[in-house]
Amino acid sequence: MGRTYLVEEGIGQYLTELSTKVKPYVTGLLIGQCSPQRDYVIRAVRTPPKEQQQEESVGPPKLGSLDEEWITTHASQVSRMLPGGLLVLGVFMIATPELAKDGQNALRKLIFSVEKSLSKRRLWKPAEEEVSDRAALQICSATKKVVCRTYDVQDPKSSAKPADWKYQSALTATWVALGCTVNVNIHIPLLATSPNHDLEKNTKNGLNRWSKQIEDSVFLINGQVKDEDTELLEGQKKFRGNTQPSIQFSDVKVLTQLCQGASARSTATVQVCSGSINLRGAVKCRAYIHSNKPKVKEAIQALKRDIINTLSDRCEILFEDLILNEGPQKKNSGREYHVLPQRLFVPVAGSSVMLSDYKFGDEAAGEIQERFVELLDQPVQAEDMHIAEDISTVDICPVTDSPSDTQQAQLTKATLLLKLQQNMGLVVAAAVAVLASIFSFNYFSD
Repeated sequence: MGRTYLVEEGIGQYLTELSTKVKPYVTGLLIGQCSPQRDYVIRAVRTPPKEQQQEESVGPPKLGSLDEEWITTHASQVSRMLPGGLLVLGVFMIATPELAKDGQNALRKLIFSVEKSLSKRRLWKPAEEEVSDRAALQICSATKKVVCRTYDVQDPKSSAKPADWKYQSALTATWVALGCTVNVNIHIPLLATSPNHDLEKNTKNGLNRWSKQIEDSVFLINGQVKDEDTELLEGQKKFRGNTQPSIQFSDVKVLTQLCQGASARSTATVQVCSGSINLRGAVKCRAYIHSNKPKVKEAIQALKRDIINTLSDRCEILFEDLILNEGPQKKNSGREYHVLPQRLFVPVAGSSVMLSDYKFGDEAAGEIQERFVELLDQPVQAEDMHIAEDISTVDICPVTDSPSDTQQAQLTKATLLLKLQQNMGLVVAAAVAVLASIFSFNYFSD
């Protein structure tokens, strides 16, 4: 038995319109949410055409001309615009009948390429029980025949499995939204031994450590700690009759542990640092979850990933902007302050789910509108763009070329003090053991 995909009704019309423009094929992404029982597709987005593609190719059309890198880059850009709970569920292709034979092979290759590209950017690991099937949707432009198959992206040798493709109206009308504000104050040391003072690599390493803190945090949903295996909507009223359904919102508080548990062993490391990066601000996070008896752990997992993704994504965007405007060879000679792009949310036509994007302070609304049209094939109104948060900053402290003699002396002194503190515990423990044996001996000798 294959997987079932419940698809927003408007996607059918969108794909039909695309099929009338096929010359000789068009590809795109499927966006939605996985669940143990079924998957939900809330948007289909065609791959933006490249300028070079406007030129007519010589000879019969072939799928071998698919620009794999262009499609995976599009998937990476789109994934930044998805809140928690949403992901790229698969790819689609609308092609002429003469290309249908090679369609599935091309789609299979694209699915694995897209997943590989997206997984490289993640700072979290998929859960063992997580659904790893991705959809390959093929539509004939002439007959409009729809063929949906899935591939397991965790298995490179995975073969195609049939899947059901079913349209449904108001698919996300009763979904649950979870939102939280997370205060960020991350200090990332820049090691003196780091080659070329690689800020991006150091930042990613620091965010990786911070992401583990988020994974271990406690989440209060509407002020309550809920058991992970209970239903998220347990005890809540369901919509009946002619009542107009609307998305339910849950406010979440994130409690980060300040220290390790008593059972965890703590180790200290002394390293020579030539600078530091400080990330400060408050980020707005949001996740959406289906309303078909969702578990608490599904909702919390979706929100955790949004918290981690939103900070990681905007750091990536900042470094891309710095390279674009200042060049990769720029040296950091003094203290620098940079402003992280702010997050904004935009409603999706025909859905209660909102997508997001990131805006630098000097960006005009028109630039963001162009980005939504290019990447998501969706026009948005300027008044519908809601900036959700205040400014967050990146503070990069001065970076020196090499540690000075003073730093080396301080390192030696600090190392000796650390070793003395570590060994002191062993000395005290040994002394206690010796005294205990003496007292024990005296007790029995009397």
